[in-house]
Amino acid sequence: MLQENLTVVSQRQLTADVFELTLQGKMATTDPVAGQFVDVKIPDSSHLLRRPFGIAQVDAAKSQLRLLYRTVGQGTAALSQVTAGTRLDTIGPLGHGFPTDFLQAGQHALIIGGGTGIPPLYALSRQLVAQGVEVTHAIGFGRQQQIFYEQEFRELGAVHYATDDGSYGFHGHIGLLLDAQFADAEFDAVYACGPRGLLMAVNNRYREHPHAYVSLESRMACGVGECYACVVPAQADPTKMYKVCDDGPVFATGEVAI
Repeated sequence: MLQENLTVVSQRQLTADVFELTLQGKMATTDPVAGQFVDVKIPDSSHLLRRPFGIAQVDAAKSQLRLLYRTVGQGTAALSQVTAGTRLDTIGPLGHGFPTDFLQAGQHALIIGGGTGIPPLYALSRQLVAQGVEVTHAIGFGRQQQIFYEQEFRELGAVHYATDDGSYGFHGHIGLLLDAQFADAEFDAVYACGPRGLLMAVNNRYREHPHAYVSLESRMACGVGECYACVVPAQADPTKMYKVCDDGPVFATGEVAI
């Protein structure tokens, strides 16, 4: 883990409220694992707490890492205004990423995501393809206008979209898409990140799968496991607590109560 002032290389708006932020610094050369995140200090003294963002892509040769984020409040709105050359106080890489070492070339993984859960899954998909693993994506959005990185995902493997309003792909939420198109499909690994409803559907469907994992999203204060602001109870023992930032954010299905 490093604390470093990363330099903004570029910022690009992808949808009405989603931005792509490319940063440069030594942190990108520490070989982050897909599923890890960084904690960024908003360059505005009125925002005291850092914001956690999943790492979407790493280019160690250029010492660059890429974040994808949605503007959901004043802090991320302020971040969306930063320009090239700005220095952002950043801590990372943090947390435990997605396990992939058990997979072999030629095996098949299912990647399930939606909304702000997309960034770490893009990094994961790239990593798996580099390992020779076949990937299939099941991705949900509210409506077509919210979709981003479609071409990037299609370059890595098959993509099945679901939209709540039926404006693109399957009409319905991601759980219904899984029921309709993947009820009998078998995968060597399953990975998911996204809103709570999506994670609950994946956790229930793949609870007994030997290699199924969910990445939790949570509000965080410190991001390094010191403040206990992001705890979740264990599924088997509600008195046992896990810290999303430190013990996670990736957990095996059935491990924590979602």
